[in-house]
Amino acid sequence: MKMPVPSQSVLARKSQVVARLQGVLPMDAVIHDEMETRAYECDALTAYRCPPMAAVLPSTTDEVAAVLRICHEEGVPVVPRGSGTSLAGGALPTADCVILGVARMNDVIETNYADRYIRVQTGRTNLSVTGAVEEDGFFYAPDPSSQLACAIAGNIAMNSGGAHCLKYGVTTNNLMGVTLVLMTGEVVEIGGAHLDAGSLDLLGLVCGSEGQLGVVTEATLRILHKPEGARPVLIGFDDNEIAGACVSDIIKAGVLPVAIEFMDALCIKATEEFAHAGYPDCQALLIVEVEGSEAEIDDQLGRIKQIAMRHSPVEFRESKSAEESAAIWLGRKSAFGAMGQINDYMCLDGTIPVSELPMVLRRIGELSEQFGLAVGNVFHAGDGNMHPLILFDANKEGDLELCEEMGAEILKLCVDAGGCLTGEHGVGIEKRDLMTYQYDPADLEAQLLVKDVFDPQWLLNAAKVFPLAVSEGRRATQLAAQ
Repeated sequence: MKMPVPSQSVLARKSQVVARLQGVLPMDAVIHDEMETRAYECDALTAYRCPPMAAVLPSTTDEVAAVLRICHEEGVPVVPRGSGTSLAGGALPTADCVILGVARMNDVIETNYADRYIRVQTGRTNLSVTGAVEEDGFFYAPDPSSQLACAIAGNIAMNSGGAHCLKYGVTTNNLMGVTLVLMTGEVVEIGGAHLDAGSLDLLGLVCGSEGQLGVVTEATLRILHKPEGARPVLIGFDDNEIAGACVSDIIKAGVLPVAIEFMDALCIKATEEFAHAGYPDCQALLIVEVEGSEAEIDDQLGRIKQIAMRHSPVEFRESKSAEESAAIWLGRKSAFGAMGQINDYMCLDGTIPVSELPMVLRRIGELSEQFGLAVGNVFHAGDGNMHPLILFDANKEGDLELCEEMGAEILKLCVDAGGCLTGEHGVGIEKRDLMTYQYDPADLEAQLLVKDVFDPQWLLNAAKVFPLAVSEGRRATQLAAQ
C-alpha cells in the first residue's frame, strides 16, 4: 500500500516548525525526538507504520487553533489522532506531518440532565462519558467494542456505533453539536444543545468525515435515561446461514431488540478460551438483548424465542442474573482481543442489508476456501454491520497482500449486496482504493469539492479516504492555483 512521498521542503524546516509549535504549547506537549515519535507511527492497523515529523498534545481549543494556524502557514500536513484505535489506518502519519493528539483534552465541560446532554472535550474516552453520568441514572448510548480506550474524537470522525446501535443508532444519532477548528485555525460552532440546527446540516457532514474537514475539540452529546431493565439471551445454531436467517426473521417480525450480535465457531472457541463466558459449542451464536420493564422484556423474549425455534437452535439460553448477563457480554466484548491471542488478523467493516446475511456469510466461507485464509465472523447482526476477521501470518512473505486481496473481495461483496464499504471503522487507508467501486466519478467529485471548501490546501489527514492518486493530484492542483 503506497503512501505519499514526504515533502523534503517541509522536512528541511522541521526545526523551524518545531520551534514555532513550542512557542504556543508547553515544552512537554511537543514531541519531536525521532525515538519518541515512534509511539505515534501507527494506529490499530499495525501492518503499516511511519513515524511523523512531530506530535503535539494540546489541552484546549485555543491551543489546537494555534497549532493548526502554524501548520497552515508552514504548509505542514496534520493528522488528527484520538486514542489511536482506528482499524482502518485513519491516524496513520506521513513522514512530513504533525500528529495532533487530543488525549489531554478529556474534561467534562457541562452536564445538563433537564435537557439530556453532556458537553465534553473530545479526548475523553467513550466509556468515561457514561461514567460521568451513570450515578444519576443516565448513559451515553454508542458503545464500540473499544469503548474503554477509544476517544469521542475518533468516534465522531468514523461515526462509530457498537453493539447497541440497533436501537439507539450510531454516533451521528447521538451527536448534537461540535466545536470544529479549521485548518486555518478558525474556530466554528456547529449545532449545539438544542433539538435541531437550522440551515445546512453541517453536523451531519462533519460526523464521519475522518478528520478531513477540521479537528473536533468539543462535543455536545445526547445522554439518555437508563432503561428499567435489560436481559440478553444466547441462541446457538449448527450453521452460519441459519443464524443469519434467524436475524432477518427477528427484524422482519417488527421486534426491536437493543442489540443482536453474531459470532461464528472460530470466534466462539477463541473467546471461550480467553474470557470463559460459558458459550455453547456450536457453529454460530447470536446474543440478543432486549430492555424495558419486566413485562416488556418477557413479551419481547417470548416472541424472539418463537422465531428462533422455527430455525431449530441447538441451545436457547436466557440470562437469569446480572452476573450471567455480564458474562455473556464479556465474551462478545473480548472477541477482538481473544482472536489476537491466536493469530494475526485484519478486521473488516462492511455493511449489508440484513436480508442478505445468509448469502453473504455463505460467500465469505467460499472466499475463505478460495484464498486459503481462515475467517472469523463477529459483528452487529441487527444492522448488518459485518466484521469479518481474516487470519494471516504477518511473518510469511505475501500473506498480508493475500489478506488484503481477500478483504477487498469481501468489501466488494458487501457493496454488490446493496450495502457499503464501511459501517463504523471508516475508510482510512484500508479502503481508499475501493471508493471508486462504490461511488461513480460524479459522486466522488462532490465529496472532493466539499474537501476543497474546508481544507483548500489538502493538509488535513493526507492520503486518507480518497484514492491516493486522486487526493495527491487534488492537492497539487489546489496548491498550483494559489
